[in-house]
Amino acid sequence: MTAPTLRRMADVTGTEALWLLEGAAHGRLVYLRREQPVVRPALHVLEYGRLIVRAPVQEDVVSDRVTLTYQADEIRLPAGSGWSVAVSGPAELVVNPVEAAHYRRTLPGWAYGPHDTLLRITPQTVSGHRLGTMEQR
Repeated sequence: MTAPTLRRMADVTGTEALWLLEGAAHGRLVYLRREQPVVRPALHVLEYGRLIVRAPVQEDVVSDRVTLTYQADEIRLPAGSGWSVAVSGPAELVVNPVEAAHYRRTLPGWAYGPHDTLLRITPQTVSGHRLGTMEQR
């Protein structure tokens, strides 16, 4: 008979959270629209301390917001081990054509046209957790 396990969650530093995020390729862009949360799948790359996100959203997502949130995780089931990271900060559109072309080659999108947007988020709030288990005795 095996001992039951308890899931646990431990905070990580902002530096470790960014390191975990850097090793992932996809996550979710989270914002409010008409006072309702909207979550969109997204791809990202962390470069020069900024998070570049390609998401299927309209560009006006940035125009009326000061802060956007990006969340990524890697959770291995059924054990429940892994990590989860959230980054919030001011966002801007990537408008330089050369830079945008580079990120469009680097980050494949889900949608093309007006709902294919490149954003740059400057992390101001970074939180993260490692997930794991421990045996119950």
